[in-house]
Amino acid sequence: MKRKQPLGGNDESESDSDSSDEDEDITTEVGAIQPASKNPVLQVRMVAHQGCVNRIRAMQQQPQIVATWADTGYVQVWDVGVHIRSLSSGSAETSTGLSSIVRQAPLQIFTGHKEEGFALDWSPLVPGRLVTGDCKSFIYLWEPSEGGRWNVENTPFSGHKSSVEDLQWSPTEASVFASCSIDGTIAIWDVRSRTQAAISVKAHDADVNVISWNRLASCMIASGSDDGIFRIWDLRSFKDDSFIAHFKYHNAPITSIEWSPHEASTVAATSADNQLTIWDLSLERDAEEEAAYQAQLEQKQAEAPEDLPPQLLFVHQGQKNLKELHWHPQIHGLMVATSGDGFNVFRPSNLDNLAAS
Repeated sequence: MKRKQPLGGNDESESDSDSSDEDEDITTEVGAIQPASKNPVLQVRMVAHQGCVNRIRAMQQQPQIVATWADTGYVQVWDVGVHIRSLSSGSAETSTGLSSIVRQAPLQIFTGHKEEGFALDWSPLVPGRLVTGDCKSFIYLWEPSEGGRWNVENTPFSGHKSSVEDLQWSPTEASVFASCSIDGTIAIWDVRSRTQAAISVKAHDADVNVISWNRLASCMIASGSDDGIFRIWDLRSFKDDSFIAHFKYHNAPITSIEWSPHEASTVAATSADNQLTIWDLSLERDAEEEAAYQAQLEQKQAEAPEDLPPQLLFVHQGQKNLKELHWHPQIHGLMVATSGDGFNVFRPSNLDNLAAS
């Protein structure tokens, strides 16, 4: 396969010099003609935000509506539809990547939390329904009302003994959501009862930082903790130490975890050890298959390390201080990972085998 030369390359080979006149203009995927030396441009719209953004989530049914947690202790809801449309149109203001900061008022600000937080999730079944959790252990339910506003219940859900770190709505039951906490527990709640959780289990020996509810196999929840361990739980037998899978590969806190929207057995996690890993829980080690593969090689170099989990599909490295990962909802295997030094968008090639199977 012939490798494409990078834009602005200085290769002085004879073949390149013969075709230099033809390569002065390059047709991009969208059909625009650009000079070969022109660098890619990142289009951006910046909106002023009160306080540092701890977490941001878009409503599934109306992606232009987003909620943000701020370090001020406020939760804010925004309509960013005009900015999305501006980026889609490729206006002159955004083409330079240096657009000015837009100042707009949020649709609503909630000041009822007594401290900042990180936990935030929109319901996939009830448009506009939202839960937010803070570092004081309290969880508040937001219900949509007329006029593009929300009613936030005065009485919070209480039961955790420490900070609520993450929240996830059930993909199948509109009134049920899950939470995890620094107190080491995962709790399942019903919005019709605020006095106590329907189920609460001791899930980890360290802070539970993140959880993810499997949308293709709704009985499964994944959790990641501060000691680098992540576990898989089956809600049909949910009790202390009842996890069905346990992985101690990472050597620093798990910072995010998310099930694939296309494969029920595939999950990805990021860690403070600067690694993003992808796992297929349906895989098992096959000694006979390994031996057959080794027999085809002149040198036996196919032996997998004994401490390498057979479920590990892919390791992504190169980013520092990894924060979050997300799967693309339509494109199989495409991922985005954010970190302290930027973000990466990539698609592991070995996930093609899963798509074909």
